[in-house]
Amino acid sequence: MKRNYKLLLLVLMLAFASCSFTNKYDDPNKDKLLIQLITYVLENGHFDPQDLNDSFSEEVFNDYLEQLDPFKRYFYASDIEEFEAYKDQLDDQIKAYDISFFNLTHERLLKRIEESKDMYKDVLSEPFDFSKAEEFSTDYAKLSYAASKKEMKERWRRQLKFSTIANYDDLLTDQENARKQNLPNEENSEAKAEKSIVDKSKSELEFDAREATLRSLDELYDFIEDRQRKDWFAVYINAIVEEFDPHTFYFAPEDKDRFDVAMSGNFEGIGARLQKKMDAILVNEIISGGPAWRQNELEVGDQILKVRQEDEDEGINIVGMRLDDAIKFIKGPKGTEVTLTLKKVDGTVEDITIKRDIVELEETYAKSSTVIKDDKKFGVINLPKFYVDFEDYNKRNAASDIKLEIERLKAEGVEGLVLDLRNNGGGSLQTVVDMGGLFIDEGPIVQVKTAGEPKEVLKDRDKSIVWDGPLVILVNELSASASEILAAAMQDYKRAIVIGSKQTYGKGTVQNVLDLNRIVRQNSNGDMGALKFTTQKFYRINGGSTQLEGVKSDVVVPDRYSYIDIGEKDQENPLEWDRIDAVDYNLWGSYYDYDTTIAKSKERMANNEQLKLIDANAQWVKKIRDREMYSLNYDDYKRALDMNEQESKRFEKLSDYKTNLTFQSLPYEVKLMNKDSILKEKRERWHTSLSKDVYIEEALNVLNDLKMTYEIKKVATSVKN
Repeated sequence: MKRNYKLLLLVLMLAFASCSFTNKYDDPNKDKLLIQLITYVLENGHFDPQDLNDSFSEEVFNDYLEQLDPFKRYFYASDIEEFEAYKDQLDDQIKAYDISFFNLTHERLLKRIEESKDMYKDVLSEPFDFSKAEEFSTDYAKLSYAASKKEMKERWRRQLKFSTIANYDDLLTDQENARKQNLPNEENSEAKAEKSIVDKSKSELEFDAREATLRSLDELYDFIEDRQRKDWFAVYINAIVEEFDPHTFYFAPEDKDRFDVAMSGNFEGIGARLQKKMDAILVNEIISGGPAWRQNELEVGDQILKVRQEDEDEGINIVGMRLDDAIKFIKGPKGTEVTLTLKKVDGTVEDITIKRDIVELEETYAKSSTVIKDDKKFGVINLPKFYVDFEDYNKRNAASDIKLEIERLKAEGVEGLVLDLRNNGGGSLQTVVDMGGLFIDEGPIVQVKTAGEPKEVLKDRDKSIVWDGPLVILVNELSASASEILAAAMQDYKRAIVIGSKQTYGKGTVQNVLDLNRIVRQNSNGDMGALKFTTQKFYRINGGSTQLEGVKSDVVVPDRYSYIDIGEKDQENPLEWDRIDAVDYNLWGSYYDYDTTIAKSKERMANNEQLKLIDANAQWVKKIRDREMYSLNYDDYKRALDMNEQESKRFEKLSDYKTNLTFQSLPYEVKLMNKDSILKEKRERWHTSLSKDVYIEEALNVLNDLKMTYEIKKVATSVKN
């Protein structure tokens, strides 16, 4: 397609220019090379290149410092004063591939972090006085930088007291519950290593609360100390590139791997999720259906001590290693074996060997269910994202999976279809074009505009229709990008009724991911990572952009995000909304009366008590989120908590809501669940949530209404003729 051709031209141009990337520098500094590569790509490939001027410099300066020290607990006012000499010079430094500002801030940050370790430990070595009347503000934007160590220590004291007062309240609650349950005093038990919580004084509970805060800070600083210079440099790079728009982003090598896994829904490895706690690499989840799950020897809680490849005699000790580095040794190509030395939960040490395979992240993929409503069978498909394998489009992708699910649902005799795109952040543009074609005979799906180029209309050219029945699309504020393209196209064709939030996320831009290693010749600097950058804007077939405005639902229903700023319009540096000419398209020809159905749905929603309560809850959540001042006096703190708890009780019945609907998995999945108890449990949870989902219930009501209007309108048309 044309956009791929454009990207290819850019890559070829950069590859041709890469002789300058190898010859221009005598200094093999990878950081400077990275800046040169990224600025060149953005100047020549971004949809809306920015002028690198003093204004741009100031924005980078402010955003970078905010990312380094968002709570203003590391840098002093004197540091910022020193840094401000560079405030209008970063554009010049970027053009000259000069990283002196980064070097200065990085070295200073590491110094201040080291100083803060002593500071928080010193603060937490002394008891907090929770009877004192004082407050803590979480409005860090209005906070000035500390002018002295005394002021900085006071800032840390209040922040740590705020953390500790929450721990203290939890412990008092645990003590109260233990006393209510009349738990036995185990103080004299030989197995009891410490005093029972029932008998602890308030001062002892305060000590335990501070210890919990200390452990949390120690773990946080272990994570911080794991970060290498390249990780901090990636923060600086992203402060630069995110000034172009919110979706332009630099992926360090490890981040690029994670992005590919998220988009493809699979990777090659053992099928376990790991976490680092202190120096230990621990197993915290076994992925259903993966190699480790099939072997059934690796367990959650196991600590991995060593990793040995099949061609090695000795394993590599990964204790204390960065998590990303440890994962590199554990993952590997399909069919190869890896031996893990484990410290089991019971303290024993043993070796297990696992053959790596393709691990599919099942919850990434489309899933479907059937349900009976008013003696009619309907289908529900949930699509978490528009996934694709970037290496091979013909491998599993969202469009082919949706087609397969529809065919399976048709075999079960469904009379209407709900496509749930709530929380779907988008993904592959090609998959959404193919998916749109499943519901129409042929025609345009989306228009794409590259800066300075004629628009391109992406069409479905396949005249076959996989589903020609009633269709409802569910969206919310987190439905973005490809989700918005599909919802907009189906809305413009009058092919589907869109139910959900007032508007979707509002991301009307297209990004490409460029492997920076492809454009550097004779690179001796190691993996350069990748750059995701905005190359195009897309437009509805009616000419309007979804940028900022999103897709407006045919039937608007409140949800938990209704009053929270989470859309594209609430991000920094979004591209503007605009309009281009519409493209020719024909409305969907059917006997369904969409206008009457939408009117009936709006009337139902206006009188729905569950939705009224959801709206009240959303307003209450916003009030809680907007709160910035908190008392550090325990009595006042507790009183505010109790008031919130009391107020929240009126929303408890939200979770009690149930429909009389029963959802069933398709026959092929029932067979899989008979062999996979974890999959069975996941599907049972999903079906339970569907049966309590007022939005799904209304979507099914709409499908039912559409079926009714079909019969009425068909009869009326035949009589008229």
